[in-house]
Amino acid sequence: MIYGYTRPLYNDQQSERQLASLEGKCDRILQEEHGTPKKRRQLEELLMEVQAGDHIYVEKMIALADTFHHLMDVLKVCEKDKVTIHFLREDMDNGTLLNMYLRDMMTHVLQFQSDSIKQSTTHGIYEAKRQGKSIGRPKKSDENIKKAMAMYQDGFKLFDIKNETGISKSTLYRYLESLGGGGEV
Repeated sequence: MIYGYTRPLYNDQQSERQLASLEGKCDRILQEEHGTPKKRRQLEELLMEVQAGDHIYVEKMIALADTFHHLMDVLKVCEKDKVTIHFLREDMDNGTLLNMYLRDMMTHVLQFQSDSIKQSTTHGIYEAKRQGKSIGRPKKSDENIKKAMAMYQDGFKLFDIKNETGISKSTLYRYLESLGGGGEV
């Protein structure tokens, strides 16, 4: 049997690209409803259902696993069960992956790690926004900005302004430029 597996990813939230790449290659496609690492029910079902000689197709490594450790666990399970996993983007299967040159392997590992970081970061930002948390660096208080700008206009040194207000040179210049006040050294 040939299986496909997808889950929402940072750059494919609806799994549309993954589904398009699996189209016509699989007898059955299992789709996760979420992209988080926890409770991947469809993956668990897939790993319980596959038998020796079966094939699993995924668009790329990050669709299958969340971390390198998780990927290695899935590879070991499938190797033990004599199941072949095909990674379409990387153009390889688990047999090839286990017998690669170190240089080639590291290229794929680094891409996987990059995708893994993007996946978890995107999910974290989404959750923070959903909970109403503000994203990004907090704004400096208006009082400190006003004080720093006044000190700058009065001829204080940048070192003294930073020590007194906590406003960095680049932040001060950014505010001065937005008001048309320049800010050259």
